Amino acid sequence: MRRDAWWVQPLVVFIILTSFLVYATWAAFQNEFYAFGNYLSPFYSPLLFSDSPHAWIHGGRPSWITRILPFSPSLLILPFPAGFRLTCYYYSGAYYKSFWADPPNCAVGEPRKSYRGEKSFPLVIQNVHRYFLYAALIFLLILASDAYKAMWFYNPATGLQTFGIGLGTIVLVVNVILLGGYTLGCHSLRHLVGGYLDQLSRAPVRKKTYDCVSCLNRGHMRWAWMSLFWVAFSDVYIRLCAMGVWHDVRLF
Repeated sequence: MRRDAWWVQPLVVFIILTSFLVYATWAAFQNEFYAFGNYLSPFYSPLLFSDSPHAWIHGGRPSWITRILPFSPSLLILPFPAGFRLTCYYYSGAYYKSFWADPPNCAVGEPRKSYRGEKSFPLVIQNVHRYFLYAALIFLLILASDAYKAMWFYNPATGLQTFGIGLGTIVLVVNVILLGGYTLGCHSLRHLVGGYLDQLSRAPVRKKTYDCVSCLNRGHMRWAWMSLFWVAFSDVYIRLCAMGVWHDVRLF
């Protein structure tokens, strides 16, 4: 009965999310051009195994990873932020409409006769969102460390690291800010810091924390889309700099 263009929103979401998934998968398997100087792509952070100076453990493919499968250090860490977004309460509502037509949009009938809900696979995996949150908080700290390291440039004249700001530094700092707004406004975090309490007034510290998370939570949709775009742009920026297509601008 809806006569408006109700299909536009789910179509746009489908195109954007599909494009991101295709690019992120390609970038993860490429296994090169993920670092430029003191910049490290968020798709490869933390860099656990690599010959790069950014690596936590220097070396190539670990011996415990079978040679049958392709190896990229990105594949060891991307499942955690991907799982956090996949099970996100906002994103689930977005891709339910776009990918599974469950439902296609508000007040639009589903192309099926029965409703299975979230009691069967794959929708049942939404219940693990709170556990992916813990990993996302750790990753946020690691990316913040990467942004700090992006402020220190090697000076060949002195052989020391000197403080500076490049365009890539700003890109990585903005990435942390947007991811922070998205992660720290999570519904599960809101419940964790005080959402389960009957009387928040009796826990003033938790109430203040709860209010801060709630403030970010009110813009959860905007944080979700801005951080998704920017984390992909951060990888693109560093990748093109490493390939020599773009040149990083040193501000000071």
